[in-house]
Amino acid sequence: MRRLLALFTLIALFLSGCARERGIHPTGKVLYHRYCASCHGMDGKGDGPVAASLRRPPTDLTTLARRAGGSFDEASVVAVIDGRRFVAEHGPREMPVWGVVFEEELKDQSYTRYTGLLRSRVLADYLRSIQQQ
Repeated sequence: MRRLLALFTLIALFLSGCARERGIHPTGKVLYHRYCASCHGMDGKGDGPVAASLRRPPTDLTTLARRAGGSFDEASVVAVIDGRRFVAEHGPREMPVWGVVFEEELKDQSYTRYTGLLRSRVLADYLRSIQQQ
């Protein structure tokens, strides 16, 4: 019984080390700071250091739910983050197509498209958490 317990402990330690080393599952806050804060600001208000150089000011991401009638539209937010759905009415696109960026970063892993979409979803969950009441 002790050997079996030791074997399971060793396997668990090995697997947890592999997961940390690959960095597969960053939090929404980590992803936001890495990819979004330069334009949208650390707090999501649209006042990042790059904002002044853009033709259109970045969106205040803390007011998405309020501007959508009080409901956070997760599907729409994920579609904007992923970026593959072009909306001609929005004009020229300055925001990167993050879905493609995520897939490129994950290209050596299995299920890159799915994992890239999950990153967009994790970012959307974080944005839901910073909505103003």
